[in-house]
Amino acid sequence: MGGLTKDTPIPTEIKLHQKSNELEVTFSNGSKFHFTCEFLRVYSPSAAVRGHGPGQEVLQVGKKNVGITAIDPVGAYAVKLRFTDGHDTGLYSWDYLYDIGVNQDALWRDYLARLDAAHASREP
Repeated sequence: MGGLTKDTPIPTEIKLHQKSNELEVTFSNGSKFHFTCEFLRVYSPSAAVRGHGPGQEVLQVGKKNVGITAIDPVGAYAVKLRFTDGHDTGLYSWDYLYDIGVNQDALWRDYLARLDAAHASREP
């Protein structure tokens, strides 16, 4: 994550689809990503999920049905997502959202592999 630069695409629209439990983010460069709430929850940029250094990530389990209750803007650079399980400490900066959007398929496969290795489940 390189941080925000003048070249970082910024969201032009952020829409929460309650029925499908997806967050749709459209960026200034025309890119559009559909994130499941579960994906955003398990890849929360918070210390509670990412740990305080490499190798300290905390595997999130049982988040299949999690939803988003609120989207709070943070300055002109991020949003805070409030999840139905009470989690609300991750700040999703524009560069982070864009990065996980571009790499979403690989990140999701990695998450499923880590769940499998831990004999854990997405089911609550």
